[in-house]
Amino acid sequence: MTTLDAPEPVRRRRPAPRHRRAVLAAGVAAALLGTLGNAPAPRARTEPPAVTACPPNVLGKATCYTGKDTNGAYYTMAVPTRWNGSLVVHAHGGPDLGDSSDPARSTDDLNRWAVMVEEGYAWAGSSYRRGGYGTRMAAADTENVRKLFVAEFGKPKRTYVHGQSWGGDVAAKIAETYGKRPGAYDGALLTSGVLGGGSRGYDYRVDLRVVYQYYCHNHPRPSEPQYPLWEGLRPDSTMTSAGLRARLQECTGFSSAAADRSALQQRNLDDILAVTHIPERALESHLRFATFTFRDIVSTRLGGRNPFTNQGVRYAGSHDDKALNAGVERFSADPTARRDLSYDSDLTGKVSLPVLTLHAIDDPTAFVEHEAAYRATLQGAGRAGNLVQTFTKETEHSALSDSEYANSIAALDTWVRHGRKPTARSLAASCAAFDRKYGTGCFYDPAFHPAPYASRIRPRPGGLVWPAMTAARERAWSRIPGVGIAP
Repeated sequence: MTTLDAPEPVRRRRPAPRHRRAVLAAGVAAALLGTLGNAPAPRARTEPPAVTACPPNVLGKATCYTGKDTNGAYYTMAVPTRWNGSLVVHAHGGPDLGDSSDPARSTDDLNRWAVMVEEGYAWAGSSYRRGGYGTRMAAADTENVRKLFVAEFGKPKRTYVHGQSWGGDVAAKIAETYGKRPGAYDGALLTSGVLGGGSRGYDYRVDLRVVYQYYCHNHPRPSEPQYPLWEGLRPDSTMTSAGLRARLQECTGFSSAAADRSALQQRNLDDILAVTHIPERALESHLRFATFTFRDIVSTRLGGRNPFTNQGVRYAGSHDDKALNAGVERFSADPTARRDLSYDSDLTGKVSLPVLTLHAIDDPTAFVEHEAAYRATLQGAGRAGNLVQTFTKETEHSALSDSEYANSIAALDTWVRHGRKPTARSLAASCAAFDRKYGTGCFYDPAFHPAPYASRIRPRPGGLVWPAMTAARERAWSRIPGVGIAP
């Protein structure tokens, strides 16, 4: 360990007898189901962790375990050979869109964030019980894997939740929902987080969907069945990612060299990028989300109800803004759909734990302005003192420097254990010690502060005040039968 005041290694606690573990697991599942009003009855008993081969980056450094919980979520755990006694519970991003839990997802993420195990932390992650949108479902499944870890290995000295990308929203929801329970979680690390919540965090993709169609007229084509663009894609469409990519290329030539694009393709591309503020290198991935994930949210999770609006938005930056605003498709949200998406994924800012964030300034997927939204959310809840944010000059979304991940979890641990709250400058300075071990670089910019969320994502009427969902509103909505998104 390169961390100051590193705890002494501890031995794995003797496992509970199998019958006791089964009882504990069943109790965990029952307790979690009680927090989800629409949850179906469990179909199977939780599989206790079984020893399995570790992924390559963890091989020889830990004992790895896999299993499947009562709700059908596959999970992976790892206990380092020299365990420092603490646990990192990981919430993965996405969301993936498969119908069922992907057994490889949590193992792949363990391999990806093997730095946590290298630093001596045990690791546990859930693949969630199904694909598709559902922040509270993902939070419940992540909390479940924490409880299963405790039932198997005993209570860790400290437990930290880590969330990446959409998993940052999941982890922030965990901190708000389960972080109040003594001994459950001690701190949160949110990296590259989508922290604007569902009701506002995808507005730039709503704008992309309508602006793209205004210029391209091929999603859908005039000859195809028509549907409102807020659906993302009609439910019975057989379009694939490759098919969507072909349409994007047809309209903009985005994958071609500039010299090989037609004048119309170049103008379409320039206008779409200028109006939406989406980086060219991420245009395809954002359009996929605004197509396939929107279909999942609207058609599968919200029963065909529309949670999105672009009423009152004035689009600017094109070669003819007047024509664009006159011709772009407009729509208003169904209030119950917007409520359900907000309840599921918006954040109240009511956190009582130390929260540390790490975000690339040039993140092309979760724009860094999400961090401004999160700070405003905690400020609105009177909890900004629990937050430290750090920013790097990297240009990636999915994988930042291992030196920075190790530095971040160490700083969070020191903050929790000794009350020494880090700063952006202290984190920039402490990273060098970890970079001597990992050699992946330290790219902090301690002077950076993100601009307000509305400086990049055009706000809807009433969308300038944070939090998007207050704690009082969350309590009121929680009393409505069936509110939110079913697991």
